[in-house]
Amino acid sequence: MKPYSDMTKEELLSLKEQLSAEYDAIKAQGLSLDMSRGKPSAEQLALSMGMMDTLSSSSILKSEDGTDCRSYGALDGISEAKTFMGAMMDAPADQIIVYGTSSLNIMYDTVSRSMTHGVLGSTPWAKLDKVKWLCPVPGYDRHFSITEFFGIELINVPMTPEGPDMDIVEKLVSEDDAIKGIWCVPMYSNPQGVVYSDETVKRFAALKPAAADFRIYWDNAYCVHHLYFDDKPVLLDILSECEKAGNPDMVYKFGSTSKVTFPGAGIAAMAASKANIAEIKKQLSMQTICHDKLNQLRHVRFFKDLDGLMAHMKKHADIVRPKFEAVLDVLEKELGGLGIGSWIAPKGGYFISFDSMPDCAKAIVAKTKEAGVIMTGAGATFPYKKDPKDSNIRIAPTFPSSEDLSKAAAIFVLSVKLVSIDKILESK
Repeated sequence: MKPYSDMTKEELLSLKEQLSAEYDAIKAQGLSLDMSRGKPSAEQLALSMGMMDTLSSSSILKSEDGTDCRSYGALDGISEAKTFMGAMMDAPADQIIVYGTSSLNIMYDTVSRSMTHGVLGSTPWAKLDKVKWLCPVPGYDRHFSITEFFGIELINVPMTPEGPDMDIVEKLVSEDDAIKGIWCVPMYSNPQGVVYSDETVKRFAALKPAAADFRIYWDNAYCVHHLYFDDKPVLLDILSECEKAGNPDMVYKFGSTSKVTFPGAGIAAMAASKANIAEIKKQLSMQTICHDKLNQLRHVRFFKDLDGLMAHMKKHADIVRPKFEAVLDVLEKELGGLGIGSWIAPKGGYFISFDSMPDCAKAIVAKTKEAGVIMTGAGATFPYKKDPKDSNIRIAPTFPSSEDLSKAAAIFVLSVKLVSIDKILESK
């Protein structure tokens, strides 16, 4: 079929009538499908059920250094958990703090501490007239929500196939000392699935920020979530690159097993320079005595090491990969060549990023909802939920069953077609 923009008004109206009949037939089924968040499916969660059997009342519940995991102690995590998370996150064990279950919680706390107590002796941000933050877009809505919650001014930075537009990043951070941080998802970015290039990582490490307390928030949430293990990318380590560039304190790196084992019951960690770690541990000691060491022990004994983790992730990929490929096949088959949308085929992560014609995303998401499919709200991938082009839509294929995913994809492409036809007809 030729591009919709090349069709006459009569052709478009005829096509709309046909598509509307298809849409109404699906809508009449009364479906209720949820594609709103990147959640593991029940089949994925089942992969980790063996972890529930790793500890019992007869287990030796001491860590390898003798710490009794039933009691207080080990504020920064048991030694084997630090080694394990360090291997996953590409960081030395002595530069790791293992927390509780949520890396998002770590990021929130890190921003909060910076607001109230500053960063390595700097003025607390809450005492400053203005605090600003760089946000690569489209990006992760929960990142943006954290900094928005603290009243920080959010600044859009466009994403490129190599990562954030570093020309803009370099210029802004070097000129404005009110800019205190930037959100980054460097491996399979949310939602586009972009992997930062070596050049991008090196340019991050070599930044010359006007603010001494500027920090890169490096959320490597999908560092082991590959779809194709025989063709997985390698991400340059930002910690060592910052050290080489003379900026060892400029980055905080975050990671967790939330989508590896059980969301809300995994383990999360932070990696940073020794100076940052020392300061954070001192502040953390006022907040808690320790985190759940039994859960840390459970994870380490289940996986044993990085090889065990990667074998586990290949099982995840075998479940998730067909779902991604099914959605991408539907997009190509139904929308390819029509000129009404574009998308990126990721090699990992949890999302597919779709860009509609301008001023159509909200209408498309509303139309899918009307037919029984809930998607992430249009605009969510931008600060303040304001997509200036109203075009980006985040597709989350992992949670639905294959049957439900097929139905949801059919509804989505029909919605894209119908909304796009209406948009084009406005100018005919």
